[in-house]
Amino acid sequence: MQALVRHLETQTGQYLQSPRFSCVGGGDINSAYRLQTANSDWFIKLNRADLAAMFSAEAAGLRELASIGTLRVPEVICFGEFQQHAYLVLEFIELGSLNSWSASLFGQQLARLHRQPQAYFGWPIDNTIGSTPQHNARHDDWVSFWRQQRLGAQLQFAAANGYGGSLQTQGEKLLERIGDFFSDYHPHPSLLHGDLWGGNAASDHQGQPVMFDPACYYGDREADMAMTELFGGFGRDFYDGYRGEYPLDAGYKTRKTLYNLYHILNHLNLFGHGYLSQANAMIGQLLAELK
Repeated sequence: MQALVRHLETQTGQYLQSPRFSCVGGGDINSAYRLQTANSDWFIKLNRADLAAMFSAEAAGLRELASIGTLRVPEVICFGEFQQHAYLVLEFIELGSLNSWSASLFGQQLARLHRQPQAYFGWPIDNTIGSTPQHNARHDDWVSFWRQQRLGAQLQFAAANGYGGSLQTQGEKLLERIGDFFSDYHPHPSLLHGDLWGGNAASDHQGQPVMFDPACYYGDREADMAMTELFGGFGRDFYDGYRGEYPLDAGYKTRKTLYNLYHILNHLNLFGHGYLSQANAMIGQLLAELK
C-alpha cells in the first residue's frame, strides 16, 4: 500500500503524512479501504486495471450530481490505474442511517434533482450497473431508449447467459408493447442516480442526506423512484418528502414494475437462476396489464 500512497501523492500533489489504511466492508464488486493521514481522510475503491472505465464513469456521475447542487455526494479526489489495479479515491464520509427528518429531506432534494430538465435521454458515456455494461446512446424518445438500451440489452445478456424459453418469447412481446405504458405520460429527461436502492443512500454525521455509488444517465425520474421500492430501505417520510415537492403520475403504480424489471434481469445476469422466476412473473404481470 505504500507504493499506492506515493502514487496518490503524485496524482494529487498532496503529501500524505502518516498514512493508515483500514478495510471497509459492504461492497460486492470492489475492494474498499479508508486512508487516513494527518491532513486527509479518503475512501478508496480498488479493482482490476481493465475496469478503470467503470471508475471513471462513476467519477463523472458523482461530479455531475454535485454540479447540480441539490444534494450531497462524495467529492471525487482522483481516479486512474496503478500497477495491476484501477482505483477511485473519494472523500470519506462517516455514514449513518436516514432518520425521519433526513429521509424527508432526501426525498425533497431528490425531487429537486429530478426537476432539472436535461437535453436528451442517455448520457455522454456508457457506464455500468453493478458490473454489467450499461449503454447510454443518445435518444430523443424515451420509449425507444428503454426498449433498446435497457430491457432489450438485458434480455440479450440473458440469452447469452443461457436464459431462453419463455423469458425471451414473453420478453419480446413486452418489448413490442412498451409504448402502450406511455400513451398518456410523456417524461422529460432528468439526471438519475440510476441504482438507487436503500444501500446507496445514508446521512452524514450532521444528519444531511448523502447519495453514492451512482450509475447515472438522463431518463424518466420514475426509474429512480421505482428502484427505491424494489429492495426496501426507504420509508414513508422519504416518499412524503418527494411527493410534496414533485408529485408522481398515477400511472407510476404500473410503470414501476416495468422499470424494476431492468434491475431484476440484471440480477439474473449477475447472480444467476434465483431471479428467473421473478423476472418471468414481472413480465407476465406487465403483459396482463395490456390485455
